Amino acid sequence: MGDPIIDTELVRRLIATQFPEWSALPIRPVEFGGWDNRTFHLGAGMTVRLPSAAHYADQVAKEQRWLPILAPQLPLPIPVPLAMGQPDETYPWPWSIYAWHDGEPALAESIDDLAEFALTLAGFLDALQAADSKEGPLPGPHNFFRGGSLTVYDAQTREALARLDGRIDRKLATEVWDAALSTSWQGPPVWFHGDVAYGNLLVKEGRLTAVIDFGTAGIGDPACDLAIVWHLFRGESREVFRNARSLDVGTWARGRGWTLWKAMIVAAGIAGANPQDVTKSWQVIDDVLADHLAWV
Repeated sequence: MGDPIIDTELVRRLIATQFPEWSALPIRPVEFGGWDNRTFHLGAGMTVRLPSAAHYADQVAKEQRWLPILAPQLPLPIPVPLAMGQPDETYPWPWSIYAWHDGEPALAESIDDLAEFALTLAGFLDALQAADSKEGPLPGPHNFFRGGSLTVYDAQTREALARLDGRIDRKLATEVWDAALSTSWQGPPVWFHGDVAYGNLLVKEGRLTAVIDFGTAGIGDPACDLAIVWHLFRGESREVFRNARSLDVGTWARGRGWTLWKAMIVAAGIAGANPQDVTKSWQVIDDVLADHLAWV
């Protein structure tokens, strides 16, 4: 069958058949429910999260296994799995029920002090990187090779460079990409989140209060977690974050590479995106290129 229609009625039926003890609770979509997964409120204190396509399904069991292990090692709350649902005749993949974390996405206008936010996030990522990585999930299809070698996306990046020729400083962008490819993570595999984006950072009363959505997490090279530097931070906050992280120049080069790859495939129309995302990607491209010039 094709991909299912994931709506309130589907969630209500899955809850009623698999978790009848919660069947009387109201169900409604979460306002910022994500794209890779669809998320719904279940009562006042829980969420139901369902993969939207087959290539996200492996993330369910991964989060169920590893989030409870990571949580006590981290300074901020992360999702708490409460139950794992099973596929059935109308929905083909496993799914999860989590405790609800209150908060709003980390947009600059919702943050009281961006430099303080940067310092808090840097501390969280340092703690995540220091967490016990024994038997953790290595990069692969489950997380689109986050934490692995950037060579996986070399052909796609070269295609984006060609498509954007005349609209981008192609020589400089190629230099940034080649600099990223020339380095590699030299330490043992460490934990990374894989998608440190505004929608996965929750803000309450102007401060960072939780980090969610570990679907692309794994162990390997943490450079992919640096993209937030060029998406959210500016000036002082960017320097605070940079100075708070004990990362070598090669890791920062790969961080620029990960960020440039994603921004260029959006700008070039290789990855589907709305007009707002395309506009933001052009801003990110400019920032990454300027950052490269400032640090070479």
